[in-house]
Amino acid sequence: MARPREFETKDAIRNAMGVFWEKGYQEASLPDLLEGMGLTRGSLYKAFKDKKTLFLLVLEHYEDEAVGAAQARLSDPAVEDGRDRILGLFAASAAAATKGDNRGCLLCTAAAGFEMSDPEIAAAVQRGLEGIRAGLETALRASPVHHAMDDAATRALANVLLIHYIGLRVLARSQLRLGAVEQSVQGVARLLEAQVP
Repeated sequence: MARPREFETKDAIRNAMGVFWEKGYQEASLPDLLEGMGLTRGSLYKAFKDKKTLFLLVLEHYEDEAVGAAQARLSDPAVEDGRDRILGLFAASAAAATKGDNRGCLLCTAAAGFEMSDPEIAAAVQRGLEGIRAGLETALRASPVHHAMDDAATRALANVLLIHYIGLRVLARSQLRLGAVEQSVQGVARLLEAQVP
């Protein structure tokens, strides 16, 4: 009779996410993961096979939680103007960074890392970032300034906003004191002031 697992898979994935978030995929060693997850080597390999499989599960979990929360904010019907939804997302990210949360975005960090040479990881990161872009498109369609744009223009502006978002989250992780994090919300607000042809 097989012995039952002595840990919750979701808890283990959440703990692994903390390790990857802090150290990045490349720098997170097996001892780091074992300590952070509270698992033995055998338990980790039995449950998750290898580091890459574990990271893919972490990215899936992050997409469900963090990307899902961003999409909820960007599609919140209680905030009528989609521009306010977008500014709210940027303001929350900037506020977290200025209060000392330098984790940034796990997807954004991965997107800037060597792990993107792996096709499966790259696909998972792209899927998550496309989820954020889709949320930005939803918000733009609820903007009185941008709602009449055609699909191509909406997609183009959402891409520009996504680049700003990735930049903000990577800069927050870098802990560089350039003043850019604090100015990011004002910059995005100016970008959203006028309709883009």
